[in-house]
Amino acid sequence: MARVLNHGYCFVPCGQSIDSIFGTSFEQNLRHVERSKTLFEEIRASVINNDDSNRSFWKPVLPWGGVFAIRAGRKAVSCIPLYVEISLKNTCSIDGFLMLLYVILRENSTFPRELSSYFGKEFIDHFLYLMDSYDFTTVKLLWIWNKMEKQQYKSKIHKASLEIDLFGNEHENFTKNLENLMSTVQESYCSSWKCPLRVQKDMQKTVTIKCVGQRQFSQRIFCYGPPPFVILNMQQWKSEELAYVPYHLALSSHKYFLEGATLFNKEEHHYSAAFQIDGFWMHYDGLRTDNLILLVKPPEFLLLSSLVYIRASGR
Repeated sequence: MARVLNHGYCFVPCGQSIDSIFGTSFEQNLRHVERSKTLFEEIRASVINNDDSNRSFWKPVLPWGGVFAIRAGRKAVSCIPLYVEISLKNTCSIDGFLMLLYVILRENSTFPRELSSYFGKEFIDHFLYLMDSYDFTTVKLLWIWNKMEKQQYKSKIHKASLEIDLFGNEHENFTKNLENLMSTVQESYCSSWKCPLRVQKDMQKTVTIKCVGQRQFSQRIFCYGPPPFVILNMQQWKSEELAYVPYHLALSSHKYFLEGATLFNKEEHHYSAAFQIDGFWMHYDGLRTDNLILLVKPPEFLLLSSLVYIRASGR
């Protein structure tokens, strides 16, 4: 955690040592977790051993919100007021993607190493360790402190508690921070020699450029090689315009398979997620008591927010 939690009143330095946040030796705990079952293995076992009378996972996973008690050590800066806890609200804007990210990393053995170049090895190790330890509030803080900018969320002081409110759009709170992972480039050429922008590179999206002649586009390629997974923002589509959800994509000569999706309930302004394990679909909703449920059939993608695809060579 290289960044410092600082909101103008008092701060707890997070960059000096990860142990100062977790309280005990991270390496020791990591070795302990690796000797036992991971959360993913527990979920997979529940899928294999499920019965129709109870299709939910035995324990809540990534429940909505969260409270993190601060263990201020000797290195913490003393001032008034000192935060006693951090309270998280409206976390569904990151919860679904954190769940999907965990499944992707655990189900595909080469992806943790690949994604370390984008997220950092320390982040990947801590993220997996915390998820497998069921320390879900700290998982969310890990994302907030490491991957989000201060302007992406609201915070305020309430008595001795720092409240962080993540109410908003999941694409602003999560996918916006993955631009390097999914960035692409495409060259276009205008047939008119009089065109002021005859040759142009588009680093993110194909843009419409008006010129006298016709413009031809080269194949779009990933700037840093094909990423392990891609996220498609489906909120720009109308449901009636999407005839079906593609289970396979061909991107820059690489095949991608549908791994999961995030769903948006407009009435509740709430996000949930669905994902596959061994061909079975599960639904995650952090607001529910039984928040991880095995589905009888694939979900109906009527309230799509995002589709998440993984590269075929990952497994």
